[in-house]
Amino acid sequence: MENAAETMASRRTHPVGEPIRVDVAPSDQGARLDKVLTGHLVDLSRAHVQALIRAGHVTDSTGASIKEGSRRVKPGECFEVRIPEPAPAEPAPEPIALNVVYEDDDLIVIDKPAHLVVHPAAGHASGTLVNALIAHCGASLSGIGGVKRPGIVHRLDKGTSGLLVVAKTDAAHKGLSEQFAAHGADGRMERTYVALVWGKPLRPRGTIDAPLTRSPINRKKIAIAKGDTGRHAVTHYEVVRSFGAPAAISQLRLQLETGRTHQIRVHLAHLGHPVAADPVYASGFKAKVQVLPQQAQEAMRQLQRQALHAVELGFEHPVTGKKLRFTSPLPEDMAQVVRALERAH
Repeated sequence: MENAAETMASRRTHPVGEPIRVDVAPSDQGARLDKVLTGHLVDLSRAHVQALIRAGHVTDSTGASIKEGSRRVKPGECFEVRIPEPAPAEPAPEPIALNVVYEDDDLIVIDKPAHLVVHPAAGHASGTLVNALIAHCGASLSGIGGVKRPGIVHRLDKGTSGLLVVAKTDAAHKGLSEQFAAHGADGRMERTYVALVWGKPLRPRGTIDAPLTRSPINRKKIAIAKGDTGRHAVTHYEVVRSFGAPAAISQLRLQLETGRTHQIRVHLAHLGHPVAADPVYASGFKAKVQVLPQQAQEAMRQLQRQALHAVELGFEHPVTGKKLRFTSPLPEDMAQVVRALERAH
């Protein structure tokens, strides 16, 4: 008997340009058209289906194009969907070297170096991970939302290094997005980080449960929300070891229960132990460098980014259902700080 993953794999490629017939079942009575089509076209995300509808690639039994995904369907109706060739990739491909940890037809896992921006944005129109992936993956990108581009399902800040998974197909994008939306609550997703922080938390392990929102003072920063406002955010931490007496620097192991922008950095600053060398959330701790041993001071100055690394990433393969788990060693710039502290203490 086929399992769910095998069933999906056997149905995972829809022919480009050929009509796909979808019949409305009695159980679909009153449902939105885009939701019904997404349920039948297992490879496609709802956003892709909505784009197909808007572009006129969905017709009813008379051949008339349907332009409203919110249309309510009736049992007995039938629709035809035609999937066009994926549009050319945007932005432009760039031959940027990548540390590929794993790759197959559906996804790719990258060990991202610090200072590499994930996605083009204001001030970073090129030279990003997306530019590099478009060049690296080439024809193997089957189209995310109808465009030949990598599917970014999670991000790491520019100054954060470590493991990141990217979808190459719509089916993989859909499946990975569902896992990241659950944030590991269903047991499929696991994300672990290592951070070097100033000082030592009072408790050897704990949980930071504090909602996050945009700072009303600086819109580029994230802040702890007051009252019931903000987005739910939970970070679990464990002190691995500390250096100095009293502790000047501690190494923490962190696991995310949610995945908000700057979550770890803001939560640790809220705890009173910001990530070392964080240019945004530890600016008030710059003088702390002076209490470190000379070699550690030099190593910290060379770091030039927050000492945060995505060390472990585990997830269920969105097509095969196989459990995948990857680890990344501490990058050299952070390792230099640790070695200098070890020698001194």
